[in-house]
Amino acid sequence: MLFFLLLIGTLLVFGPSPHSHLERVMKKGTLTVVTRNSPTTYYVGPEGPTGPEYDLAKAFAEHLGVELKLITPQRFSDIIPAIEHGDADFAAAGLTVTESRAARVRFTPPYQTITQQLVYRSGSGRAQPASFDSLDDAVIDVVAGSSHEELLATGAGRFEIRPHRTTESEELLYLVWQGLMDYTVADSNEVMLNQRFYPELTVAFDVSEPEELAWAFPPDEDTSLYDAAVAFFEQIRADGRLQQILERHYGHAERLDYVGTRVYLRHIETRLPEYRDWFERAANEHGIDWRLLAAIGYQESHWNPLARSPTGVRGLMMLTQRTARQMDVKNRLDPEESIMGGANYFMHVKAKLPDRIQEPDRTWLALAAYNVGFGHLEDARKITEHQGGDPDKWVDVMERLPLLSQKAYYQYTRFGYARGREPVQYVQNIRSYYDILVWVTSDGDATRRPASMDPVYGIAPLSL
Repeated sequence: MLFFLLLIGTLLVFGPSPHSHLERVMKKGTLTVVTRNSPTTYYVGPEGPTGPEYDLAKAFAEHLGVELKLITPQRFSDIIPAIEHGDADFAAAGLTVTESRAARVRFTPPYQTITQQLVYRSGSGRAQPASFDSLDDAVIDVVAGSSHEELLATGAGRFEIRPHRTTESEELLYLVWQGLMDYTVADSNEVMLNQRFYPELTVAFDVSEPEELAWAFPPDEDTSLYDAAVAFFEQIRADGRLQQILERHYGHAERLDYVGTRVYLRHIETRLPEYRDWFERAANEHGIDWRLLAAIGYQESHWNPLARSPTGVRGLMMLTQRTARQMDVKNRLDPEESIMGGANYFMHVKAKLPDRIQEPDRTWLALAAYNVGFGHLEDARKITEHQGGDPDKWVDVMERLPLLSQKAYYQYTRFGYARGREPVQYVQNIRSYYDILVWVTSDGDATRRPASMDPVYGIAPLSL
């Protein structure tokens, strides 16, 4: 009798204990999702967390009225076990739906279709393979536990499969591009994003039929949260939000800024005169060389005031909405406002660097932060110092920035994964554009360029 009285009292005070998966999430106020750090899933960009899977999971959490909590395991092969063991509510990690996985988890209807592709570096002297039959004695490096390894296992004997337990697909693509590996297999969306930065990466052939990506839930009888996710996808597919998210990250996966020197010289003649006065005015306000601001603008948009990136940054200086508000820019498409806002933001980032950092390192580091985000630059500077380099020297930091895309390093940083090779290329491009512009505006006399901006650290300007 006493037991029943206590039970009734508990129910009166606390209410009935929620029992379904969805009710537990709602009461807790947190949706826990397991994912991975990569450009096709989740990473911290200059404006904060981003990535296709992050955007989808964040939208689902907001749909439920709860907070999103992310878990990123050390290894790709730990993702599905995390779901099986109840460590997360579901996985949003760019998982391919395979028969073996479907026996362990419950997949939602797909939200994206990809193909697996064999990738190698063109120009390496290696002939393009037409099929697996031409890969006798070859070594193919893949992520351990991935669907790539699973698929290749059916062809074992004709080639060697070398799985990597703590390496992501993007890093394998980079190593192939460097010539340190012969082949890898990656999903077509990953290949597409990385070819913008490593154009010699070449698809030999598709190794699979089109495959589907989906979220993975526990295979329990309780399908309440799963059913809510299915309904959510139906809704965002119908209202266009799913397509908007995919378009944001994949719609224009091509290089915006890497152009030939002749094109750049033509744009100096045809485009720059319209905006030069504004570059000079903004530079005079801050005591810097107007040609540096012009080089930044060219790297960002090719001096196109209507430019727009897949992630929504816009205008001649390609400002985000957040940065525009911070710099009091009302109209990002107004070239004068964009140039003034870009100059203000560059100086704002530059001022955050320690006073002890001297030129030209101060400018190069500020440019890297302008591109990748100040937090990621600080992570790279800390890695530089830990490895015995000088965190105040661009030559040392530029060697460590690419480490931010390697799990062995970014898992110990504050801001996590970043496309660390992109800011290196970004800074080098601007330096080259700047040197050419100085040469052109000095009547062809390159010796008249300011000594403070001379090429340093072995990074020479482009040859004309």
